[in-house]
Amino acid sequence: MLPDVQHLMELQQADREILRLNQEVAALPKRVAAIEAKLAGTKAGLDKAKTAVKADEATRRSYESSIQDLQGKVSKYRDQSLAVKTNEQYKALLHEIQFAEQDIKANEDKILELMLNAEARDKDVKAAELELKAEMAEIEKEKSAARERTAEDEKLLAEWNGKRNQARAGVNEDLLRQYERVSKFRGSGLAEVRDQKCMGCQVMLRPQTYNEVRSGQVIVCESCQRILYFDPATGVAEERPSLTAKRRVRPKTHVDKAWFYRAEYNDLGEVFFAFLNSDGNASRRLYDAHTGRKIGDTQYQPGDFSVAFADDIKSGIRLHTTLDVAQLEEWASELPMTEIDELHADLKKALREAPPEAPQPSQHPAAS
Repeated sequence: MLPDVQHLMELQQADREILRLNQEVAALPKRVAAIEAKLAGTKAGLDKAKTAVKADEATRRSYESSIQDLQGKVSKYRDQSLAVKTNEQYKALLHEIQFAEQDIKANEDKILELMLNAEARDKDVKAAELELKAEMAEIEKEKSAARERTAEDEKLLAEWNGKRNQARAGVNEDLLRQYERVSKFRGSGLAEVRDQKCMGCQVMLRPQTYNEVRSGQVIVCESCQRILYFDPATGVAEERPSLTAKRRVRPKTHVDKAWFYRAEYNDLGEVFFAFLNSDGNASRRLYDAHTGRKIGDTQYQPGDFSVAFADDIKSGIRLHTTLDVAQLEEWASELPMTEIDELHADLKKALREAPPEAPQPSQHPAAS
């Protein structure tokens, strides 16, 4: 591996660690702020509980004062009843006494209700005080941990910045500018090549470009502009199962994912379908059979794909090639040429074993 590329790998590792540490340092105060916000909520709850207790006490004092006033009126009315000269005046005073005594009883009932509620109010206050005490202890622990972690991260940042400067010094200036320009927009300026593919953008490389990278030349990806490198320890592709067996293994009848081929589909010509069942729903992806480009968006329907997309499967040929959902998501809008080649190889076997009336592909050459 070229020294420039080796230094770029060290530089990219340093850049990633510096980014991670900076994000962690920035996140710690937010974590503490979230805990303090919760603490403020608990304090507000305690204040509310204490305010309710004080309000009940004030209301109780108001009722007690009213009772005293009413008792004074009763005493006054009784004194007046001794001096009246007519039955009508006496009856009127008795009515006033009865009304006052009824008001006294109503106020006493309200005081009794407040006394019954006071126990619950006291429990609320004690619970809020305990919660506040626990949260105050927790926030102090969090703050202490945040301070320690920040100090540790800042120390590591200083170390990684030193490594970054050392790595930069060992890279050609033009190559360094290319790396930093691409890193600014894509998050990384260097990408490994595996299985003839740029691992940065997942685009397949032309054979010549792939060979140049493997030979140790400094090559830039035509798709994402990242600087490419090849690591013999990881870059050699795993051998695929042989597609030249004399007899094609029959696909299983009931499956949750499968490839299908259609020689004619609407006005699109030859296409490959990728079907998948998951969580009670079926999905369908459609690809041009020659370029591997995805056509339209992924379609979703409830149920099993064999029923939900029966019209698409009709007149199609089921392929035995493995369907890897994670790889489909990774490839996004275009299948790599290795996958297209494998699909076409299995299609040829299927057509050799199919009855004469089976749909045949057009004479356009498959992508290679």
